[in-house]
Formats: sequence, structure tokens, C-alpha cells
Amino acid sequence: MSEARLILTCGLPGAGKTTLAAQLAAERNAVRLTKDEWLWALGSTPWDEPTREKVEHQLWRLAQEILRLGLTVVLDFGLWARVERDEMRDAARGLGVGAELHYLEVPTEELWRRIDARNSEPPWERYPIRRADLDGWVRLFQAPDAAELALFDPPPISH
Repeated sequence: MSEARLILTCGLPGAGKTTLAAQLAAERNAVRLTKDEWLWALGSTPWDEPTREKVEHQLWRLAQEILRLGLTVVLDFGLWARVERDEMRDAARGLGVGAELHYLEVPTEELWRRIDARNSEPPWERYPIRRADLDGWVRLFQAPDAAELALFDPPPISH
């Protein structure tokens, strides 16, 4: 198996995925692909469903190309559904690379506190997340359980 890894961040908005993704990319000399950053850079928003789906698709294709080159990728998507996480893990293994899942579990009230603070900063101040959005997402989110987490590779031991 290659030294390359697919590193997935999983959690709801405000959980700290992007912060963790940046930290992991720096520590592991990896390429970080953060969906929301690409959407904003393209003049879109995370609320634009058709563009979001296209960006996700293209970033996932890019991630697989990078993995084929033997480099590690940190994919910062959120990955709310188990089926998404399973497909990405299986694809990574098919490419001969390990797959890690970093799940950030944060209480809803803390998520809202962080989101509410972020809503006052650009570019979110123009397209804020509402509390009703978060409450709906909490109901949709499929948190990974211990059995699912065991299907992923542990992070390498640092020396």
C-alpha cells in the first residue's frame, strides 16, 4: 500500500472541519481540498446546489488524481451520509491508498455559537446560516458509529 492517504473530515457546519483539515494538511504535507473555499472563489455560495454538486464532483476527481500520484489528500466536505464515506474509502483502497476518517462531534449549541459568530464575517454575512438550517441538518446528519470508524485506517504514528 502507498504512503499516500485519503483523509476525510466529517461533521456539521461549525464543527471545526476546515481548521482541522488545514492542520492535517500542514502536518502531513498533503493537498487540502475545501469545498466551501472553492465555491466562494468561483463567485458562488454553499447554497447554490447545482454548482455545489459540480464542485464536489470535480474536487473528488482531482483528489483521486492526486492520490494516483502518490500524494496525500485532505478532503474537507462534511460527508454527512455514510454512503458517501463508504464510496470514498472504497475508491481510496481501490487506488492502493489508506483512508482515514476524522469525525468532529460537537454539541448543537456549540455549533450554533460558532456559526452565529461566523455569520458576521465575510463572506458569510451575505449568506448566513440560520438556526433553522442547522436544526434541520442535525436531523439529516448520519454520524459515524464505532463500527464504521473501525473500517478506516488509524492515523500513522508520528515519531
